[in-house]
Amino acid sequence: MNLNSPLFDRIRTKGEPQERPAEPVRVRCNHPGCDLAGEYRAPMGRDREGQYFCFCMDHVREYNNSYNYFKGMSDEDVARYQKDALIGHRPTWTMGTKRGASGFREDGVDPAGFVDPMGLFRAQQQAHQAATARPRLPVATAKALSVMNLEETADAQTVRARYKELVKRLHPDANGGDRSREEKLREIIQAYKHLRSVKLA
Repeated sequence: MNLNSPLFDRIRTKGEPQERPAEPVRVRCNHPGCDLAGEYRAPMGRDREGQYFCFCMDHVREYNNSYNYFKGMSDEDVARYQKDALIGHRPTWTMGTKRGASGFREDGVDPAGFVDPMGLFRAQQQAHQAATARPRLPVATAKALSVMNLEETADAQTVRARYKELVKRLHPDANGGDRSREEKLREIIQAYKHLRSVKLA
C-alpha cells in the first residue's frame, strides 16, 4: 500500500475549511414603538399558520398571555375542532366497503353461496351440511307427529294449533255426546303429551 497516494490523503484528511455562515440579520421587535431586537417568534394566529411575529422578551410574554387561538369561533366550532384534533384533522373512513351489506367480510363466508369448482373444500362443505341437517327424530316422536297428521319439520306453534283444532273437532261435547271418536281423541292426547315431553309442543 502506498501511503503517499492522493486518494489515501483525501480519505484521511479533513475537508477544505468551509466559510462561516453570515451573522443572522437582526430583526426589530414587531411591537409598535419598540426598538429592541425581535429574537422570539410568536404565531400570528388561526388561518395564518406558519407565519410569525418577532418580539422582544417582554412583548412576547405579553403576547402569549393574551393569545387565544379560538378567538372569534363559536362553541360548536371549538367542539368540532377539538373532535377533529383527535385524528389529526385528517379524514377517516370506515373499514371495508358496503358495511351493512350481506357478505361483509366480518360475517364470514356463506356456505350456501360458496362455489368450489376444484373441490378443494369438499370435506368442509360436507361437514357443514351434516351439521346443519336436521337430525332424524326418534320413532315415538315421528309416530306422534303422524298421529296428529304433521310433518317432521313442524314447530311447537304448529303442533299446539293442530292439537287445539283436533280436540275441538273430536271431543264428544262438540259432537252432541257422540263417543265414537273418543279412541282417536285419546291417541291425539297421548301424542301431544309425548311431543310436550320432548319439547316439540
